[in-house]
Amino acid sequence: MKGLYGLELNEGCKTCKLKARGIFCEFPPAVMKDFDAIKSTTIYPKGALLFMEKQDPRGVFVLCEGEVKLSISSSEGKTLIMRVAEAGEILGLIAALSGSPYEVTAETLHPCQVAFVRRENFLRFVAKHLEVSQSVLRQMSAQYQDACEQLRTVVLSVSAHEKLARLLLAWSAGRQATKEGTRIKLPLTHEEIAEFIGTTRETVTRTLSDFKVRHLVAIHGSTLMIPSRAALESFADV
Repeated sequence: MKGLYGLELNEGCKTCKLKARGIFCEFPPAVMKDFDAIKSTTIYPKGALLFMEKQDPRGVFVLCEGEVKLSISSSEGKTLIMRVAEAGEILGLIAALSGSPYEVTAETLHPCQVAFVRRENFLRFVAKHLEVSQSVLRQMSAQYQDACEQLRTVVLSVSAHEKLARLLLAWSAGRQATKEGTRIKLPLTHEEIAEFIGTTRETVTRTLSDFKVRHLVAIHGSTLMIPSRAALESFADV
């Protein structure tokens, strides 16, 4: 049935039409049945907070559809976006497994469909199914690698050009290239991109303009085209 914000609410994994590349999308029917029994699915509007950093872990949030911004903040109010989570990911995973507070704040970038599982139920579910625990470990490893790459971008990159080039290359990784180049849809505003690479909105705007002049990117609204990844890599020192 149609839910809010134009999204179709999927009440069960077995009948789900999304079939994202998530760890729960290809498990045997018995595992999916157990997962259906412990989850509750909700459609959230843009800008909704799923959880906040330093908050006690209530459980995990499986992102079925949409994108979620994960960020950390300082006591002075500065914000650093760690990454943008996509459909299929489990959010709040490390906090739920360790019992420690959420390490980031999770905010929806668009209307999102999310399945929530209480921490105690999730722990029992992982302990019961070996294939789930193995998939959870793989996702934790991927999230760790993403965090390391973000540190390389923000801390080790020297210039704004290098930082932004690294970010665009990361977003375009794995996308199918066409004769015109690699096309990506920018998930963040210039202000949010600045928070992602530790600079200012004005610097992001100027750098993107410079990339356009150098024919490293072409921008049409929220769609960005990279004609040559090799050329952009020269700015990222890859």
